Amino acid sequence: MKNKEKYLTNFSEAKRKEATQKYNIIKPFILGNQSLSSISKNKDIALSTLYRWNKLYKEEGLTGLIHNTRVDKGDHKLEQNIIDEIKRLSLKNKRNSIATIHRKIVNYCIENNFDKPSYKQVYSIIKAMPKSVIDFSHQGEKYYQNKYDLIQIRESSRPNEIWQADHTLLDIYILDQTGNINRPWLTIIMDDYSRAIAGYFISFEAPNAQNTALTLHQAIWNKNNTNWPVCGIPEKFYTDHGSDFTSHHMEQVAIDLKINLMFSKVGVPRGRGKIERFFSDS
Repeated sequence: MKNKEKYLTNFSEAKRKEATQKYNIIKPFILGNQSLSSISKNKDIALSTLYRWNKLYKEEGLTGLIHNTRVDKGDHKLEQNIIDEIKRLSLKNKRNSIATIHRKIVNYCIENNFDKPSYKQVYSIIKAMPKSVIDFSHQGEKYYQNKYDLIQIRESSRPNEIWQADHTLLDIYILDQTGNINRPWLTIIMDDYSRAIAGYFISFEAPNAQNTALTLHQAIWNKNNTNWPVCGIPEKFYTDHGSDFTSHHMEQVAIDLKINLMFSKVGVPRGRGKIERFFSDS
């Protein structure tokens, strides 16, 4: 059973990112797309380590992966801008080998007076990056859509199988908390099967991760209103590539709750047509 005292908010962002990297490594196995043996060979990670990660994730969610292990040891000691630069170089040019990236990072650290990462640290960071992100950068948008977006288009067959979320700027003007006339934003989460609204949030702030998390929190929990029975944890959560939904926080929440977070290109419904029709009809 999950340790009730272990919440994501109890850990630093670096620790949460480290756990997310581990999840992304075993994600193909969790989704049934790849064996742990294959992942072990491709990622050069001990099979016993992958079995342990999978067991911890099943039992405790994302927080179960917040442990120091040999393969990730030392990663959290790197400055975040160094980690970001390693990822940037990896995504920028598919011809960049890990050895090339390591040499460039060493020069970058010397120029900026940072501690130099080891080859193993650079290797671990690159290998932990989601393959979908790498494919998008190296192969292009069309390749990404064909491989990752199109295969996910389907109708739901039961409640809470697919939830969809989006924002819209309401066509009304009201006084905000400062006394100014303003237009509020509406965020909704819809159950794809029943078309029922699982959660909503109204705010004068532009869409952001915090408001989205509050909407998801409301959608999941039981409502006080008996006429509003929609609740639970969805298997898949569809949304666009907006900056709030692609934030680390939303990704970590989805992983911890074992929700498969699905993205579609802005302006291209790809399975999200129902929620866009809801906005147009409202």
